[in-house]
Amino acid sequence: MPSIEATQVHKLVVACDAGMGSSVMLASTVRKQLAATDITVEHTPVNHIPDDADIVLCHAGLADRARRAVPGRVVVPFQLFLGDPAVTRVVEALKSGGTVDG
Repeated sequence: MPSIEATQVHKLVVACDAGMGSSVMLASTVRKQLAATDITVEHTPVNHIPDDADIVLCHAGLADRARRAVPGRVVVPFQLFLGDPAVTRVVEALKSGGTVDG
């Protein structure tokens, strides 16, 4: 399972599939939560995750596709678009200088 130290994270991507808007809202929320850091937060389709993504947040149903799109990167699946513990764990680790596991 890949992991990354917060100090090595430059880009976090919220990957989606259907484009229903929920993942766009999540990306906006995470961007605001990480505003005090130098981490770029982007939103992309799961099949177009950029190669320079350090961490990918995606719904659990898309995790395997995300892992195939960017092998070796930290992919963190979540179930809920709002208030999911996995997303909270990532944000807190990045803000406190911890480690994020995929």
